[in-house]
Amino acid sequence: MSENLKKETAYKTIGEVAKVLGLIDRTTGRLQTHTIRYWESKFKELKPTTRAGNRRYYSPKDLKMITYIKYLLKDKGLTINGVKKILKNNKDATIDDKLNLGVYKPNLEKTNYIKKKVINISKIIKELKKLKDG
Repeated sequence: MSENLKKETAYKTIGEVAKVLGLIDRTTGRLQTHTIRYWESKFKELKPTTRAGNRRYYSPKDLKMITYIKYLLKDKGLTINGVKKILKNNKDATIDDKLNLGVYKPNLEKTNYIKKKVINISKIIKELKKLKDG
């Protein structure tokens, strides 16, 4: 097994996850692992493996979920309840779908409906211009 593949699939400690997420106190330089433990208490989707001494170990899937939650909370400014609603509404989507480079996907049916309406309105405007000019 290559070194890089092993690193990607290896479980990470809470400290390693905090580093990956950039959860570091700017003044003290300490890792903010308490933030991850707090999120675990709020989101049932975060269930790391616990081993001897109650040490937490996070799978690559866990890391993706934490990254998504951090993005919604910190970057998008959503509340805990707002993130819970998104996770609940998208329970059938994969974590990769949810992350999608940090973009929350809108309802595709609604998007396609709106596109069709815009196309129809554009056609009507063109016809009206022809009548006006004609």
